[in-house]
Order: sequence, then structure tokens, then C-alpha cells
Amino acid sequence: MAGASARARYRALRAQQRQERAVARLVVSGVAGSMAAGLLGWLPGVAVGVGLLLAHLLYFRVRPCALTAWRRGAAAERRTGRRLSRLDPAYFHVLHDRALPGGLRVNLDHLVVGHTGVYAISSRRWPPLTRLRADGRLWAGPRRLTRLPVRARRAASVVADRIAAETGREVEVSPVIAVHGGRLPRGGILFDGVLLHRAERVNRLIERQPVLFTTAEVAAIAAAAERILPPMIDI
Repeated sequence: MAGASARARYRALRAQQRQERAVARLVVSGVAGSMAAGLLGWLPGVAVGVGLLLAHLLYFRVRPCALTAWRRGAAAERRTGRRLSRLDPAYFHVLHDRALPGGLRVNLDHLVVGHTGVYAISSRRWPPLTRLRADGRLWAGPRRLTRLPVRARRAASVVADRIAAETGREVEVSPVIAVHGGRLPRGGILFDGVLLHRAERVNRLIERQPVLFTTAEVAAIAAAAERILPPMIDI
């Protein structure tokens, strides 16, 4: 299932932090509410306490942190997974959330094996107004993206090598980053061999490429991928 391991990681982190956050919320809202009640009366005190409790909940929901990053990452993977599920299963096989071999302890968000080729797809989310651009370097707003394309190329290379070893034939695996939220040119950005493309247009991109494989070849490559890429949630 798309985003399963990211969702599991998010839930584990949330469980670890839930108790200390609950205590902090009660202490902050209780102290502030008591002070307000002493100064203004019990009704304003209750309002202040409840308001601070809600503000604390909202703050930890949206603030940048590891917990938020895992939750948003899992959501992006699920959205990409739903879009990829619309590819015609007669021509395309889609795997989600697979562990990469070689002891890398990282996962591949999505792998598409179809008549038009093999695609290693990563899902990434940026705030809606973030502009992605390339000018010899890759940028997301003011932030330079150095590791993202390297990781995408490495994942595609590892999958290609293992499929070749498993099937006895060379298969090119194209690295694609499905972008959620950020602003991109309509045709996407090709940077150092990695294509960054709007998530809602990835299906069309894949379907419109030239046909490379027969149905039998697609089935053989997909079966090899199933064998060499176990679900990340099982690792």
C-alpha cells in the first residue's frame, strides 16, 4: 500500500510524543486558565484555557518537525498511489512502498512497470507557493535541493541493476519525482537525468512514451521486481 511505511513511522513517533504533549497542554492551559479566572472570573478563565489548548493542538499540527514531515510525506505517497492506480492494469504493473536491496534501509515510493518502460517514482510535497526551478542547480524556493536528485538516481540505478541480475537483460529505469504542491513548468523539470513532474500529470507522461516492451516482457519484469523489492513495511 502506498505510504504504508511512512504512515507507520508517523504513528510510532506520534505515540512516543503523545503523553508528553498531553501533559504540556494540560499544564499550560490549566495555569493560564487559573490565572485568567483569578483576574477576570471563571468564564473568561475557561475560555482562555480552552483557547490555549486548541492553539497548542493546532501549532503541533502544522509546525515543521519530523512528525509533520512523516505525516505529509505519507499523504503525498497515498495521493500519488491513487493516481497511479488509474493506469490500465492490462499494460502497467504498479508496486508501492518497496524496500531497496543492498542494505540501504530506504524505500522506493512507487515502481511502475509497463509497455512504455520502467519508472522509479518518488513522491514529494512542497507548500503551494514554492517555485521549483533549475539554473545549473535545483531549487525549491530559496532552498537548494542537493540530495533529492542524487537519491532518485541512485534508487533507479539500484533497481535497474537488480532487475538485470534477476532477468538477465538490461532494463533502463527512469527516475521521476511526483511533485505535490510546488509550482513547476507545465512540462516539468529535467535535472541531471531526473524528471520532476506534477503528480497529476505523471500518468499521462508514462502513457504517452513510446512502447518498449511486450505484455510478456512487462509481466516478466514486474515479477522480478516483486521478488527483489519486498514491501518496506515488512522490513
